[in-house]
Amino acid sequence: MAALQVGLTRVRSGIRPDGLLRAAVLGLPLGLVFALIVGPLVITLVVSFWQKSGFSMVPAFTLDNYADFFSGVRLQVLLRSLWVAATGTCIMLLVAYPIAYFVARRLRPGLVRPVLFLFAVPFLVNYVVRTFAWSDLLSRTGAANSALIALGITDQPVDWLLYSDFAVYLGLVTAYMPFMIFPIWLSLSGIDRRLIEASWMLGEGPWTTFRRVVFPLSLPGVLAAAIFGFVGAFGEVAVSLILGGTGYQLLGNAIQSALNVLHFPLAAAISSVATMLMLVMIFAWYRFFDLRLLLGKIMARA
Repeated sequence: MAALQVGLTRVRSGIRPDGLLRAAVLGLPLGLVFALIVGPLVITLVVSFWQKSGFSMVPAFTLDNYADFFSGVRLQVLLRSLWVAATGTCIMLLVAYPIAYFVARRLRPGLVRPVLFLFAVPFLVNYVVRTFAWSDLLSRTGAANSALIALGITDQPVDWLLYSDFAVYLGLVTAYMPFMIFPIWLSLSGIDRRLIEASWMLGEGPWTTFRRVVFPLSLPGVLAAAIFGFVGAFGEVAVSLILGGTGYQLLGNAIQSALNVLHFPLAAAISSVATMLMLVMIFAWYRFFDLRLLLGKIMARA
């Protein structure tokens, strides 16, 4: 009996009031955010098994919506979306990595924040407005064609600048590439400089040091940036519609088309497939990379 009382006393003394208060203060907003994020995804998944009935839908459990999605034209749209998102992400990484490396390793510390702020400035303007601006610049009478004619490169407007793969990729890169600079910069800036100096002392050159030390340690940031770029490009609507034309369909346009004809279960099925693919990528990043490697010294000081 005495031992039981001692145990209860220890348990009660281990529960600190400030710990309970902290859990209550943090738990409520976190629970609300979790409900607002996971709740709509669960509702979308449930609706994807319902049936369309006229202008409405009825609760059911059917795989017809998924069968409709994975057959015919919509399957081609899925494959095109995967290809465009994957290749667009590779292009964005090829642009974002050198910029992030320069900012993290070559730029003076006092200039890092102003330069990063400059990459955030475009987001002050809605990306749809920026996409329409690209449409005007790339049109037959736009600044790009006018410059080509003035320089003597061509004697007539070039048609492939707009409503083409080139225009879509250009829109995707300018829309999502700045997002990718920040996680890569965080990963590169968190690398211990002593590791690089050790590689130099062992006689390795700059290229070998980058290939064997810097790049492997920056891979968590690279994969995080790839997720940002891939998710944005995979579900794109405005860029493909404005710069690719009405016939250029990506997965986001397929969802919009299903919503336009009030086929909500089909739109939910397409959205659920896209969400599952994104969750697989995020799980792979979480499974194979340590979050501390992405945040580096920032997490170490926390």
